[in-house]
Amino acid sequence: MATTHTETKTLPYTQQQLFDVVASIDKYPEFLPWCVGARIIERSDTHAIADLIIGYKFIREKFRSNVHFDAPKLINVDYVSGPLKNLNNRWRFIDNGDGTTTIDFYVSFEFSNPLLKQLVKIFFDEIIKRMVKAFEDRAASIYNM
Repeated sequence: MATTHTETKTLPYTQQQLFDVVASIDKYPEFLPWCVGARIIERSDTHAIADLIIGYKFIREKFRSNVHFDAPKLINVDYVSGPLKNLNNRWRFIDNGDGTTTIDFYVSFEFSNPLLKQLVKIFFDEIIKRMVKAFEDRAASIYNM
């Protein structure tokens, strides 16, 4: 059974600013908790294939994803390979017309490894909230808010 999380939040940044933060995959190790590596295999304006290495204590896993960009409104992430059965992740950036943007974040995934599945299940909500907050903090540090 897949684990899912959705979150909606209004932030004081433009669509493009927030899109750029999330689309800068190669910068993730600088600010994203547990992300210890990022490698772009292929990239264009509308698509990327990327590897992320996630690590915590004795656990280190590589995830390969197809990332689809529809600037500045949408980023969709589809799982290619790694320790999961499946992964789907979506960031929607909704322009509120007043200089703010509402992010609509969705993630659904399922681990193949039963041990990882149980470990993540215990801390899932906290992990995802910290990750979304890391993107928000990154936007604040870049755009001085």
